[in-house]
Amino acid sequence: MTDDRAALRGLLASGAPLTWVLTGDSITHGLIHTRGARNYVDHLHELIRGDLGRVQDAVINTAITGWRADLILDDFDRRVAHWRPDVVTLMIGTNDCTTKWLDPVIEAADFASSVTDFVGRVRALGAVPVLQTPPTADLRHAPDRARIGEFAQAIRDVSTREGVILVDQFAAFAEFSAGTGPGNDDIAWGLLDDAFHPGAAGHALLALGLAEQLGLDLPDSRVRTDLAARVALARHPAWPPA
Repeated sequence: MTDDRAALRGLLASGAPLTWVLTGDSITHGLIHTRGARNYVDHLHELIRGDLGRVQDAVINTAITGWRADLILDDFDRRVAHWRPDVVTLMIGTNDCTTKWLDPVIEAADFASSVTDFVGRVRALGAVPVLQTPPTADLRHAPDRARIGEFAQAIRDVSTREGVILVDQFAAFAEFSAGTGPGNDDIAWGLLDDAFHPGAAGHALLALGLAEQLGLDLPDSRVRTDLAARVALARHPAWPPA
């Protein structure tokens, strides 16, 4: 089985310029819900080309709002292959899991098959694939996304079966509300801008998880320090608000 972590470490150690392609849906697209703040791809860009000093690297965001795994496969050349990537990340599932907007509804097994196909195509390019589970959703206000946990598990299963690096953003968001006070109902209020789109603090947490799993979390990183502070403030906000 391919050792993607070793391959990624080798790429980073080589000193050669790398091309990073991050794709997915509106969460990776990262518009509107950050309200002018940077999204997680922007944070990764600053970490790689700033803190790490990898100034010849290219960090490319090809995500499109509303997209699903099957649509990305249909447009794989433009979304991924065109850029001749070294590392490709995929965060997907929030739209795939809906039971309201799709006819026919996508089954989790078919979704997993699409993600597996994506991994194979990325490896055929000679690139390292990285899978991310989607964040959790506020299901009281987005009941059509009730299967999002099932689709997150499908990504975990593909990661295990194919030996792919996994960033479990779903688990990170699910754990966020623990200990933040009564009434939170296991919803990561401080991280979300609406029922399932992360706000600025949510994107900070996404960036931290990605940086850790990719081996980019330098202990003296100014970006990492700033992101951690943003997440801490979202977890324990000043009260009452100004």
